[in-house]
Amino acid sequence: MGWLWAIIVGFVLGLIAKAIIPGKQHSPLWLTTIFGMLGAIAGNAIARAVGVDATRGIDWWRHVFQLVAAIIIVGVGDALYMAVRGNRRRERA
Repeated sequence: MGWLWAIIVGFVLGLIAKAIIPGKQHSPLWLTTIFGMLGAIAGNAIARAVGVDATRGIDWWRHVFQLVAAIIIVGVGDALYMAVRGNRRRERA
């Protein structure tokens, strides 16, 4: 059940990050989900390092860290995806 939640959270974080980043992102949905999962993992690690991983109720700060990390990872990952994808198209021509 843990993997299912990781995929769901990654999907939601990836979509929110894509909506926040200005402009069009070209990475496919499956890659956006992976970027969101990586953002959740990075956000959890940052929250643990800052000391807000175990709070009462909803961990709003942890979610903020996850979202910020997802935004950064989606932005960088999409740029890398387009760089690799663009190079492949040039090689075919």
